[in-house]
Amino acid sequence: MTKTISFLIPVYNEEKRLIKTVTALKNVVIPVELKLQKIIFVNDGSKDNTLNLLIRFKNEIETATNADVDIVSYPKNKGKGYAIKTGMSNSDSDYTLFFDADMATPLTELSKFVPFIQDNTDVIVGTRKNGHSTVINHQPKIRELMGKVYTFLSQLILNVWITDFTCGFKAFSRLAKDEIFSRSTINRWGYDSEILFLAKRLGFLIVEKAVIWSDDRNTRVKLTSAVFTSFIELIKIRINEFAGRYNIGYFRKIVARFGLASS
Repeated sequence: MTKTISFLIPVYNEEKRLIKTVTALKNVVIPVELKLQKIIFVNDGSKDNTLNLLIRFKNEIETATNADVDIVSYPKNKGKGYAIKTGMSNSDSDYTLFFDADMATPLTELSKFVPFIQDNTDVIVGTRKNGHSTVINHQPKIRELMGKVYTFLSQLILNVWITDFTCGFKAFSRLAKDEIFSRSTINRWGYDSEILFLAKRLGFLIVEKAVIWSDDRNTRVKLTSAVFTSFIELIKIRINEFAGRYNIGYFRKIVARFGLASS
């Protein structure tokens, strides 16, 4: 049975890289088992020409992909986590895949997710770190080291034992999307860890699949502030859980009774 899928792409000041994104979308070959239903761009308060470029290329992308293109935009930057949460609420496809505008993971890697989509897997996570991925351009050594530290801290603090929290290539079933992102609270650096923590605590099945990935040396992430903020947000996730802000227990009771999730 053919499953529908939407693409979600958060963008912030991407005028210099957006042509690469548009070209990839116009040339994408969707696996026969899937139907591309919608492409959702979320413009997270860009101050450059990103929004105008999105509007300019909208019709071209729709014609090339035979999919609807939605552009969600707001004037103030609120963080990538907020942008993804906003975009997820605009998708009603069987699955929603989010990825970065820099195309660090090529869309050809979607084919690796198809068997899991056919099996109705709840959450499919691309990984660069399980020993089977292909990293074309590595990050600078200090960034790779800090990435390993962040992964270790996320595993330790959240008790979620996956190899790669921050790879920007993740797919969610409709049910998982709705339940996870309606509860997410982290808008910036720790959002990846929060959504995977919620996925586990809600009882959804998470699988990792090695993907091709290439570092973008033009990243605007400030390493020191990102690491510190991310650590604080990991603690905040645990505080939210202990305070009952995620309302997880009610959903788990429904799952236990009706078997809604895959796991």
